[in-house]
Amino acid sequence: MAGRLKLRRGTVVSTDPLLVEVAGEHRPAWADAVLLGEMREGDEVVVNVAALDLGLGSGGFDVVHVNLTRGLDGDGVDSDAHVIKLNYTSLQHPVDPAERGDSNPRSSAFCLVLPLHGHLAPAAWAISQASPGLRAGYVQTGGGALPGSLSRDVAELRERGLLTGHVTAAPAYGGEREALSVVGALDAAGGLGWDAALVGPGPGIIGSETAYGHGGMAALDSAHASLSLGLPTVLSPRLSASDPRNRHLGLSHHTRSVLDLCLAPVDVVLPEGSEALADDLADTEHRFHAAPADLEGYASSGLPRRTMGRDLEQDPLFFAAPLAAGTFLARRGL
Repeated sequence: MAGRLKLRRGTVVSTDPLLVEVAGEHRPAWADAVLLGEMREGDEVVVNVAALDLGLGSGGFDVVHVNLTRGLDGDGVDSDAHVIKLNYTSLQHPVDPAERGDSNPRSSAFCLVLPLHGHLAPAAWAISQASPGLRAGYVQTGGGALPGSLSRDVAELRERGLLTGHVTAAPAYGGEREALSVVGALDAAGGLGWDAALVGPGPGIIGSETAYGHGGMAALDSAHASLSLGLPTVLSPRLSASDPRNRHLGLSHHTRSVLDLCLAPVDVVLPEGSEALADDLADTEHRFHAAPADLEGYASSGLPRRTMGRDLEQDPLFFAAPLAAGTFLARRGL
């Protein structure tokens, strides 16, 4: 049974960083500028305080629901599309679907399925190193944060030219282009000029410590979407050598669940030297490959190098996985 929204009135006391005073307490907050517009000091707002009150490790901040001072006069975005995202919620808004444009799924030659957002930057960087001319875009799925504007990684990768575009696929929203499904996003990618699509959830990941009740299952839907379009499908596995949770050590149970349930074989890339991790999946039809991972090069790139509070030096295997997968995909695309 779903809980009711935990909404509270507050006042913006700082915009950089965004702090909202709620019941006399200054609390970190985030506001989606795409939907809500500008926040200014003194604005009266309504914030959802659930995540911060629960002490979540990711998403540990209040989320602005509405700006009562200046947000009630918004007139939305001009669009002739009768299509809504976040439909039947108070945040529903019109979008212009990417699926309406010309598309050619075969021209988007490869799909790299990511298990979580922390794989995006290493994979994109590795692709750029192995094949500088390959145009790779990002399809953001469910499983993590839904707002496309929340990711600092995407903003930096786009600024550096390491991503050629950003499509948010329902239920995610707020990217440069909107798609109503992951299949639709991949189908549209060819028309957008992409050579490859990196497909995975936004920042953070939901989980219930069960086999299937976690955001990592979005990778299963992404793999099936890619396979259904006949695209070569590569999966970047979630690996760790130092995660304090046994279920994520070695090959994470998130990736195991996806590979167990996947209805057709995919290419799974492991960093060179870690091939033994595939031994207990030898009875599957998936194709396992080894590829190099330039950890030293990535460490000096200036791109994000922390995951779940651990630095690259503390958990190199985590970063080696997407680096190897990106290298493998780029070499196949040469």
